[in-house]
Amino acid sequence: MTDLVLEQVSYRYPGGAAPALDAIELRIAVGERLALIGQNGSGKTTLVRHLNGLLRPTSGRVLHDGRDVRGHTVAELARSVGLVFQDPDRQIFAGSVRAEVEFGPRNLGMRGAELRSAVDKALTAVGLDADAGTNPYDLGASRRKLLALASVQAMGTPVLVLDEPTTGQDLRGVAIVRRVIGEAHAEGRTVIAISHDMGFVADAFDRVVVLRAGHVVLDGTPASVFGEPSWEALRSTYLEPPLPAVIGARLGLGTTPTDATLLSVLGSAAAARG
Repeated sequence: MTDLVLEQVSYRYPGGAAPALDAIELRIAVGERLALIGQNGSGKTTLVRHLNGLLRPTSGRVLHDGRDVRGHTVAELARSVGLVFQDPDRQIFAGSVRAEVEFGPRNLGMRGAELRSAVDKALTAVGLDADAGTNPYDLGASRRKLLALASVQAMGTPVLVLDEPTTGQDLRGVAIVRRVIGEAHAEGRTVIAISHDMGFVADAFDRVVVLRAGHVVLDGTPASVFGEPSWEALRSTYLEPPLPAVIGARLGLGTTPTDATLLSVLGSAAAARG
């Protein structure tokens, strides 16, 4: 498994007026479920692309299990960190759904029964097992996004990074994404996601990191990040807490970032009243 550390990581795009990341300090432990949130341009995608070497720090270091990633190729780092892009069409290229999902694990050395098992499991997890022979571009956009997820899931990397995984998904698609995250977490893998869906973030992740202009402004549990004391900082990033958090605060029920916590607190309050 892979412990990830960013030490004073800064990154400036060529010609950029300001750094996209500015002296970021962040440690992500093995097995964490961490969500990155913030307005567009806050540095979220820039940050995760440092984790697998697609970008290299202008200054600072990125460490995998204490080892500096400098000197390692993207292909080498892909054995540890699998990244699902926001736009699936940027990483889909094979002629069939099965071939697409096979590509990553095959490159990692899987063969025979091990490869078939990994591919079958990933296709079933995202509901595409019946479409194994289909051309990916005959799938709709939301299902291509699930295909991209399956392609990385099948690689079994210790770290799974998802960029806006629920965008364009209906309720069934969001449930599939949540299930894949839960299964990866149960296997001891680290899951990192960028998302603008605050309800999804509160429900599926244990830690939330809020970025603004390349800086970390909040870092904690969903209960702390979406609790009323943090609302001013959230608004500074043009984000709003999930609706259950707002309802709970307005009713004086404390921190209730998810539907489940709000209903639980309401149920307890009703029972106490007799």
